[in-house]
Amino acid sequence: MASHLASPKPAPSPPSASSLSALPRSHTFTSHLPPDPKYPTPKSSHDAPRGDLGPRLVKGGFFTWVRPTPVPNPEVLAVSPAALQDLGIDPSAVNTEEFVQADSQQANGAIYPWAQLYGGFQFGSWAGQLGDGRAHSLFTVSTPTGPYELQLKGSGRTPFSRFADGRAVLRSSIREFIVSENLNALHIPTTRALALVKAGKDMKVLRERAEPGALVARFASTWVRLGNFDILRARGDRAAIQTLANYVVEHVLGGWEALDASLPETDKTPHSSPDYNPDKVYADLTPTQLLNPGNGIAASDYQNEGPLLQNRYTRLYRTICRLNARTVAQWQIYGFTNGVLNTDNTSIAGLSLDFGPFAFLDAYDPAYTPNHDDHALRYSYQHQPSIVWWNLTRLGEALGELIGSGKLVDEERYKEGLEESDIEEVQERGQTLIVRAGAEYRAVLRAEYERGLAGRLGLKGVESGDFDNVFTPWLDALEAGELDYHLSYRRLGAVTMEQLKTEEGRKEAAKGLFAKTATPSEEVLGQMATWLESWRERIVKDWGEDGDAERKVAMDRVNPKFVPRSWILDEVIQRVERKDEREILNRVMNMALHPFQDSWGGDKEEEERFCGDVPKYMAQMQCSCSS
Repeated sequence: MASHLASPKPAPSPPSASSLSALPRSHTFTSHLPPDPKYPTPKSSHDAPRGDLGPRLVKGGFFTWVRPTPVPNPEVLAVSPAALQDLGIDPSAVNTEEFVQADSQQANGAIYPWAQLYGGFQFGSWAGQLGDGRAHSLFTVSTPTGPYELQLKGSGRTPFSRFADGRAVLRSSIREFIVSENLNALHIPTTRALALVKAGKDMKVLRERAEPGALVARFASTWVRLGNFDILRARGDRAAIQTLANYVVEHVLGGWEALDASLPETDKTPHSSPDYNPDKVYADLTPTQLLNPGNGIAASDYQNEGPLLQNRYTRLYRTICRLNARTVAQWQIYGFTNGVLNTDNTSIAGLSLDFGPFAFLDAYDPAYTPNHDDHALRYSYQHQPSIVWWNLTRLGEALGELIGSGKLVDEERYKEGLEESDIEEVQERGQTLIVRAGAEYRAVLRAEYERGLAGRLGLKGVESGDFDNVFTPWLDALEAGELDYHLSYRRLGAVTMEQLKTEEGRKEAAKGLFAKTATPSEEVLGQMATWLESWRERIVKDWGEDGDAERKVAMDRVNPKFVPRSWILDEVIQRVERKDEREILNRVMNMALHPFQDSWGGDKEEEERFCGDVPKYMAQMQCSCSS
């Protein structure tokens, strides 16, 4: 097993540097899925009055052709150097008029923009049709790391805007611009941000107050969410569900042969038995087996000829569950809280998606939610794993007929609808396979979480008993002492084994994990000192008595010094919006792109302040969903 979290990988060689408009373009999504029948061609939409393209129910297609609304006097405030490199854009083209026009979509491209249809469960209740209400996808580009679909957010009304204006405010755009690139730098699957574009002073966006408007030019391997399937299930469109499932496999996940095929059969208890426990199926598997499943099998092949009869749609569902399990585990490892995990904000590819009232933890508080409208704490940090599974269960219900049909899905009569004699067996098999996928989701999430937490705590791998003897007591001590979730790991890396040989040394080391202004109780200090004693034994086992320097390097490689906390983002927003500063965006983005460094070559005082203890009264901030 790896001794720590994945180290930053060398960037692949980008394609020949070019301007944004010169990137090779395609339109994968719109060329493989049918459009809104009201506007079946780009021309039919383009020729329509803009007022006719506003909110309405869209039925019979997966997207609608719709052009963005131009932003007056756009200004590129900042770009992500990492995004430029990954897309193969020459940095010298950033300040050209062409870049500004293309980025704000005032220039018409050869491939026409579109907005996706989807629905969603919001705060546990069905919300009906949602869709890209203020986002326009532009085109797909091929890169050495795979295809990316470029999109504008805040680019005007679409048929899915409902009662909104289709715009985005500057403050939320700054937050998304920075955090999406930071998550990528932390190796957490995420959508990306290319550029932040500010609207001219003539355009104000009304939220709680009139605010400056902005666009985020962003990109992702896919923008398909669980909500794309939700709306089709709500409308009873069986054929469309299968069409979308096929598209996701063939054009997002790498083809049927790439899907995970292994299905352990360590538990032979019949699924109808009251003693049936699907979690036992995965209990004896090693983390390596869980996190590195077997190779894919051909689309026409079947595995397990018994009552489960796994077909290719089961493997699709399991793959989506596994991808989301690993991403949620990374959120928990790094203290990231999405804040509004509706099904329309849950990615089919396990990407961190649509950043609203998100936040990183300050003090370790499992009940924390950054969403000040979430009074029931549904989307709190501690509930993220279970909420994502709740969302995935809704996806399972949408795919249930495909999953439960076994070989029947390949028979001609399946297209005509299930016969009465088939329904009971299909439902039972589908329910069983969804339950099994839930057990796999939990097992993969835990294995990934343990692997990541071990790396952050300086362990070379996970051993039996680490969860109960190392991980849980550490988190308990953090919570009891209200320690900073990020600085504690970084400071722990500097603790030496020599310090921890004596009780007095352990207490001094424990004090060093707290903020300089904190006055921890003797009880809390004793709890942390006790943990440090057991941690020392575990570290010495992996690194020896003299491995401090090497261990610190490994820990610093996975424990960021800089975290874009809410108070920092709030300060950046105030300085950009009210003081008209610009360079602060570039400095903070540089820190966000290289979070593990010790310094960034900018304003040293500012850097240390941003990497230090959270200012009094600024911890655990919350914000609204409005953006």
